[in-house]
Amino acid sequence: MPNRRRSTVAALAAVPLTALVLAACAPSAAEPAASETDGESMTHDELVAAAEEEGTVSVYAFTSRIASVEEAFEAQYPAIDVVASDISSTELIQRLASEHAAGSVTADVAYVSDAPVVVTELLADGILTPYLPPRVADVLPAEHQQPLAANRISTKVLMYNEEAYPDGAPVDNLWALTEDEWAGKVVLVDPTVRGDYLDLVTEMSLRADEMAEAYQAHFGEEITLDDGVEDAGLQFVADLYANDAVLVDDTDTVNAAVGATGQQDPPVGFTTYSDRRDNEDEGWALQVADGIAPSPGIAFPALLGLTAAPENPAAARLLIDFMMGDDSETGGAGFEPFYVAGDYPTRTDVVAPEGAVSLDELGAWTIDAEASAERRDAVSDFLLTLP
Repeated sequence: MPNRRRSTVAALAAVPLTALVLAACAPSAAEPAASETDGESMTHDELVAAAEEEGTVSVYAFTSRIASVEEAFEAQYPAIDVVASDISSTELIQRLASEHAAGSVTADVAYVSDAPVVVTELLADGILTPYLPPRVADVLPAEHQQPLAANRISTKVLMYNEEAYPDGAPVDNLWALTEDEWAGKVVLVDPTVRGDYLDLVTEMSLRADEMAEAYQAHFGEEITLDDGVEDAGLQFVADLYANDAVLVDDTDTVNAAVGATGQQDPPVGFTTYSDRRDNEDEGWALQVADGIAPSPGIAFPALLGLTAAPENPAAARLLIDFMMGDDSETGGAGFEPFYVAGDYPTRTDVVAPEGAVSLDELGAWTIDAEASAERRDAVSDFLLTLP
């Protein structure tokens, strides 16, 4: 049997998952209604004119790159002020739900990941509504039109320090990370506080058969589950935690720990592939561990939606249209912040950025939002039992 190091790790903050969606409040008659007059039947020029009349648009976004979108949008449409808030998807979802339930002013647009919650709660309870710019309907595959328009595919995958490991990833199988050599040297954001990391762990559980096959390939024998562990994916997580996995609060901490140059024996960590864009500015040497068995992590959509009754419906639609990119092969100014190696455009007429492996080469699992939503609570409960 492989040697599983059962050292004690720092206890997870025992924070129960907050119910993200409260009872919905119906909008008053004075609130603007989403209708064809709000932009569904307008030409682009008519939409711009209506948006300029509104003069402002607010957006909650799960990425700091929304600041670059704000700058580019205001340069193209100087009569419209963008009010952007950069918050994690978990906080974003909680804020949308509470503001919707209270009937208070909220953002016009949400740019959000964590698709399982978006599908089963935000959309199901009418907190968000879809808007697909008509001009992209023919170049956006059906799977990226529903449940909301997705302008790109993002990731949470295993990354390593390419300065310390110039010949490639230091492991070729996730199960290697549970051995003594990697004790205290695997960094990730605590999945109980960040939805995209909970999605990562949940996908490992959903892919239990693949995790079991990878175990046998690595250790040369069939996996034996510990008492109280339901599947091979959760067994991996339990073994990883027992091997002193380092849980942190944000991806910047993961990136710095893994990617900082000048390290002799750096850790590896699960983070966002496209964060490599900051290597030069931050002094990092982040690189993706592609081709890892059974997978380096997950791929998931970045979704754009309207709130239920946006105060600025025309400007909200115009901002979504802008963030979907123009008709150039790189997506133009609206997509430029996301046109980086490690982000994958969803439009078929936008060519992939240079310098990144393809999604097929990467081997990341594409999450199934509904299947993940059904499994997430049980996985979250399991995480809270780990020492």
